[in-house]
Order: sequence, then C-alpha cells, then structure tokens
Amino acid sequence: MKRIVIFASGSGTNAENIIKYFKANALAEVTHVFSNRPQAKVLRRAHEHKVKALHFDRNSFYETNEVLNILKDAKPDLIVLAGFLWIFPKKIIDAFPDKVINIHPALLPKYGGKGMFGDHVHHAVINNQEKESGITIHFVNEKYDDGAILFQAKTSISENDNAKDLAKAIHKLEHKHFPTVIEKLLYPEDAQ
Repeated sequence: MKRIVIFASGSGTNAENIIKYFKANALAEVTHVFSNRPQAKVLRRAHEHKVKALHFDRNSFYETNEVLNILKDAKPDLIVLAGFLWIFPKKIIDAFPDKVINIHPALLPKYGGKGMFGDHVHHAVINNQEKESGITIHFVNEKYDDGAILFQAKTSISENDNAKDLAKAIHKLEHKHFPTVIEKLLYPEDAQ
C-alpha cells in the first residue's frame, strides 16, 4: 500500500478529506500528519482518524535534520502540503524528488507567492474583479507556488460574489479534485 504524509498549518479539512478518501478505497494510507502549529485543528483531526500527528518548530524543520529523519523513517510515496504555510526546505525536497506536492487556492501563476494564502488570495481575486479563479496542484520547489503545475480546475466568479463565496467554491474544488490527483500520481499506470 502506498504511503502519504500530509503537512498542514490550519484546520485540516483538506487533510481529513484525503484521509477519508484513501480509507474508503484502500489504495493508499495517510501515515502521518505534520504541523508547524501545535494548536492546529489538523492535529486533532488526524488523531480522530488514528493517524500519527506530529508538530515541529522552525529549528527542527530548517536547522536540524529532525523532521527529515522522521520523514525518511516514514518512507512516504508522496508528501502532500494541504494548507502548509512555510517554505519547504531544499534538503527535504532533494531527499524526496518529485514526491512533494502542494495545493494553491488560485490559478497559478496568478495570485501566488509569499503572503498569498487562504483569504488573502480570495480578497485579491475579488478586488481585481477577476471573472474566474480555481485551484492549482503543483510540485514543490524552494520558492512559494513556483513548482511545475500538475493540475488546475476553474470556477467562474459572478459580479455579486464576495471573498467568502469564492472561498466556498474553491473549497469544493479542493475536496473534489485533490484526492483524485493524488491517486493518479501514486498510480500513474491506472490513470486514463
């Protein structure tokens, strides 16, 4: 069975969705959830699904090999960033080439980069009167939202939509597509 490790910083609805998806189809399992915030709800969600939940600080992520060594022991087939807000260290990317992906709540290359996450993205999209937005799933490199794009899905924006409306539409796209894109990456031979 393929192994997935998730990194998240917030409430963890995407992480929980991925955990449930793979529990239901038994093609892979989420073995660990990591968070840089000890109070993040994602850790509680992981515990509720009997997934190992770990939090770490900046030092163990960037200055030591503590997180890297745990990842090496976990032997993930894919590392999934689902609302994880720190730049990923080169040493981890190098240790897991083409095995680290991220989801971004906009159509990259627009509305990406440092500070462009969550509601910040949705407000910027609405303020610029865009006609559409969406999600981007991409490989992770050493820059924010810069890796090769794997998948995008779009949603249209009406004149009356606000950032909250857009956030709901984006969330639906994330829940619908993120698990299936992960599955296709893990089992490319089965992808049509």
